[in-house]
Amino acid sequence: MSQRAQGHSNDLREARHMGDTRRITLPFTDDIVRGLRAGDALLLTGTIYVARDAAHKRMIEALDRGDPLPIDIRGATIYFMGPTPARPGRPMGSAGPTTASRMDPYSRRLVELGLKAMIGKGQRSATVRESLCAHNAVFLGGIGGAGALLSKAIVSAEVIAYDDLGPEALRRLEVKDLPVTVVDDATGRDLYEEGRAKYRRITDAD
Repeated sequence: MSQRAQGHSNDLREARHMGDTRRITLPFTDDIVRGLRAGDALLLTGTIYVARDAAHKRMIEALDRGDPLPIDIRGATIYFMGPTPARPGRPMGSAGPTTASRMDPYSRRLVELGLKAMIGKGQRSATVRESLCAHNAVFLGGIGGAGALLSKAIVSAEVIAYDDLGPEALRRLEVKDLPVTVVDDATGRDLYEEGRAKYRRITDAD
């Protein structure tokens, strides 16, 4: 089997279906991202990075100086989250998503460099959504108010940069079956917009 054919076969195995939930082994590939649609329920397994606005600001400042980023952004998934202290025997405490709009000023630049997925809560700006379409990337919604539940999907965690930021330091996580929902896909569909449109149709019918 050729390397290309083998890679395609691996991609298909990494995106197998489990009922109505799609199981994804990270990192995201272009083919997998193209197949995602707003509303899809996913379980993510593999490496993700944690960064909020302070860490994003540091990364953009590094790019402006011409310095390398502390992570390989190509194909990466970033979770917008500020963890709480871990309980004994656990890698991390509560791990609920942060409001994603706080990262809007920084996200387009990272998506242009190859960032494939972001996880947070709330709607993204039109500029960010346009960048997802232009560069084949997605925004995923975490479960708001379920930080303790989400933390159970975290296998390991380590600070890899900006440790002076404390809870907002850049972290690398290994996760298993982290539940998320596709909010913005690479075709331009937006789950929030579709939900509002559906509500309007229902109320208009009444």
